[in-house]
Amino acid sequence: MQSSLMGMLPLVLMFVVLWFVMIRPQMKKAKEHKAMIDALAKGDEVATAGGVLGKVAKLGDSFITLEISAGVEVQLQRSAVVQVLPKGSIK
Repeated sequence: MQSSLMGMLPLVLMFVVLWFVMIRPQMKKAKEHKAMIDALAKGDEVATAGGVLGKVAKLGDSFITLEISAGVEVQLQRSAVVQVLPKGSIK
C-alpha cells in the first residue's frame, strides 16, 4: 500500500511544479489580455498581433475598426490587439 503511494509521489510533484511554472502564469496572462480587450475605448492607440499600429475608431462586440492612417480604416477582431500604447505614441 505504502509503496504504491510512494511510487505516485514523483508524478504528483511533477504536476504541481508544472502547474506553478507553466499553467498558472499562462492563465494569468490570458486573464490580463481579456481585461485589456474589454477596456478598449474609442481613441486608444493600439498595436495588433500583425504589427499594425493605429487608433481605435469604432468598437463592436467582437470587432474593432482601426484607423491606421488619415482616412484609412481596417476592421480587426478584438483579440488581434496585443498592446494598448501610451497616448501620443502614433504620430
